[in-house]
Amino acid sequence: MKKILFGLCLLLGVMPQAKAQRVLSLDSCRQMALQGNKQLATTRLGQDMARDVKKAARTKYLPKVDALGGYSYMSREVSILNNDQKASLSNLGTNAVNGLSASPIGTQLAQILTSLGMNPTQVMPAAAVALNQTGTGLVDAFRTDTRSMWAGTVQVRQPIYMGGAIRAANRMADISQSMADTRIDQQTQETLYDIDKAYWLVVSLRQKQRLAESYRDLVGHLDEDVHKMIGEGVATRADGLKVDVRVNEADMKITEVENGLALSRMLLCQLCGMPLDTEFTLEDEREMKYEEVSDGLVASDGAIRPELQLLENAVDLSRQTEKLAMAPYLPHVGVVGGYTFSNPNVFNGFEQKVGGVWNVGVMVHVPVWNWMEGKFKVRAAKTATAMARMTLDEAREKIDLQVAQSRFKVTEARKKLVRARKDIESAEENLRCANAGFHEGVIDATTVMQAQTAWQQAQSQKIDAEIDVKMADVTLRKSLGILGIQN
Repeated sequence: MKKILFGLCLLLGVMPQAKAQRVLSLDSCRQMALQGNKQLATTRLGQDMARDVKKAARTKYLPKVDALGGYSYMSREVSILNNDQKASLSNLGTNAVNGLSASPIGTQLAQILTSLGMNPTQVMPAAAVALNQTGTGLVDAFRTDTRSMWAGTVQVRQPIYMGGAIRAANRMADISQSMADTRIDQQTQETLYDIDKAYWLVVSLRQKQRLAESYRDLVGHLDEDVHKMIGEGVATRADGLKVDVRVNEADMKITEVENGLALSRMLLCQLCGMPLDTEFTLEDEREMKYEEVSDGLVASDGAIRPELQLLENAVDLSRQTEKLAMAPYLPHVGVVGGYTFSNPNVFNGFEQKVGGVWNVGVMVHVPVWNWMEGKFKVRAAKTATAMARMTLDEAREKIDLQVAQSRFKVTEARKKLVRARKDIESAEENLRCANAGFHEGVIDATTVMQAQTAWQQAQSQKIDAEIDVKMADVTLRKSLGILGIQN
């Protein structure tokens, strides 16, 4: 029973530590970095924005519908008749009777009425009143009653030719979306490059930590042997002090490597989006998976760098800007149609009902003279295109130089690794002979320490050479623009 309880306690004590120790591969670090990178997330938002801008540009080809309405109250209504005409019509009968009475025709008319047995003094005023009423009715019929007025219009506009502005704007939107996609690729490669450097830095320091510990063990064993020999009188105290100094140097080297390893782990955590105190183990810490850089990659032609693609897009964008600058100074043609309505209805005698009319037409706008403004703007846009093209050519030359340098570094790193491996063999044989000679008493401690130092330096150079080959491969892929999650 006690054994069972002890086993459970031991298991519970080990489980949290085992859970905390995550084993991370290079691909898993890359995936976490791509998922948690804030700059990459910002670039993706820019990609979404470019996509929406492209959709908005496409709508320029489609007809636009506008609606406009309003209400107006005026202190006076619109009048078709002037004041003199209104007065004349309102007194039409009075004016007519007075005119007849003062004329010979009026005298004859009075005689005729008398002969018919009618009283002219009664008939003429009655006729005047009737005519006055008729004139007043005409005045009322001409009233517009437009003091309170509603009006509105619905208009449809379909562009036919806008000087090439719509096509240029759509082409610019396409280029902008392509640039946003390229920036995703660029930021992805930058992120992968940073994570690869941090990953291999941790691997390098971890291997150097083990190397420093092995070197300290070597020096520690030598220190024990030397102090035994001092006790036996076959070695001097000066020999012991020399070895003690080397032991202290080995301990200090371990401290330096551990500090560097702790900082590099924190950097890797930050790039992967993990807490800085996360405990993890990398797959390549124990045994690095070394792969030779393929000769096909070293000899590959040209680079497909996102930077070049962005600059090429910038040149295309500048060309479209030229067309956009020229468009306002070319003829514009469009079709316009709509429906206009009002209350009072101006199309039916100002009737107090809503009424309207359909309309359709063609609009043509032709610039005639603008004091050479268009020529100067187009010339400035062409100059900007020439500048963008020169920037592209310069960047292409620099990138070609960078690719050539990366290829040289790959070749150099390969040679260093071959030489480092040969140096390891020599250093190990030299150390073996030195240890054998020391135990046989034919070699002093100083010679052994020199052999140990040479072995430690050869091992360190081998670690650096292996990491250099890895980083040279990564740098070459980045300079060629092919550094991706599958590499």
